Amino acid sequence: MKAQLENIYNSAKSDISKAVSIAEIDDIRLKYLSRKGEFNSIKKGLKDLSDEEKRTVGAFANQITEELENLLKEKHDAFYQKEMNERLQKDRIDITLSGKYVPQGKVHPLTSTTDEIVSIFQNLGFSVVAPELSPEVETEYYNFDMLNVPKDHPARDVQDTFYVKDFAGVVLRSQTSGAQIHVMENQKPPIKVIAPGRVYRNENINARKNNFFHQIEGLYVDKNITFGDLKGVLNEFIRLYFGSARPTRFRSSFFPFTEPSAEVDVQCIMCQGKGCRTCSGTGWLEVLGCGMVDTNVLKGVGIDPDVYTGFAFGMGVERLAMLKYAIDDIRLFFNNDKRFLEQF
Repeated sequence: MKAQLENIYNSAKSDISKAVSIAEIDDIRLKYLSRKGEFNSIKKGLKDLSDEEKRTVGAFANQITEELENLLKEKHDAFYQKEMNERLQKDRIDITLSGKYVPQGKVHPLTSTTDEIVSIFQNLGFSVVAPELSPEVETEYYNFDMLNVPKDHPARDVQDTFYVKDFAGVVLRSQTSGAQIHVMENQKPPIKVIAPGRVYRNENINARKNNFFHQIEGLYVDKNITFGDLKGVLNEFIRLYFGSARPTRFRSSFFPFTEPSAEVDVQCIMCQGKGCRTCSGTGWLEVLGCGMVDTNVLKGVGIDPDVYTGFAFGMGVERLAMLKYAIDDIRLFFNNDKRFLEQF
């Protein structure tokens, strides 16, 4: 048996020396060292030998098997390195050549504007309302009733509000203000939150209006909150968003859920306050509505208006983006025109 092993060993060494590729080395390994290879076929006869012969022949078989493994590995590594060098030479890349331009996607300007506004208010201590407390499909109860909007208010008409067919009293929210009711029902003061989201109104689409757009609602309820606090927060927001050189003014207004109410204007970005077509010659552009939370709203959610006061504000994301980037048509945000979107 030992002689047979020596003959197979010599034959294997001869085959290895003649091999010229990795494929041939793999074939030799299978021929001699696989489970069905010649060495294992001979080794099966070890069981018929005496104990002394088993020790001698077994040790010899293991020795030459190890030597063949080393020879095969050495030859395999040599061929692999040779083939790799040849491939590198053949596929050489000129690193001085210009690469192919692969266009990258950009963040949509409405998304980046929303993120910027949210970041500013978070730095002012506001937290973002959980999505389940700011649903887009709402009931009249939260969209109107709890916000002190009268039953005969024009905003409730189908001309202004989208009503869900076959579900009485269900609407696509026309404002994010309903979020403040959900929050006050689920959280005790102090409350300091913002609620970004989409809103829907039955509008004729033109350069200034769309039938859906984005708002950010803000609410701050605590003891001893005043209109001065409201002005301070909003002036700081406008300073951070538009820059410190942008003058502002507060004008008296009316909203059913705030009293007193105001609208905030910033100096027109187009004419720098001199008066132009964009600002109708006034030199000012409205950016948001705000006011002190009406006592009826606080009572409706179980908050004592004799102990707590608060303010609320709402702003349109599209409007703020248009004012900051001097965009004169709201439809550009929704037309998916790459020439417009690539500017951001």
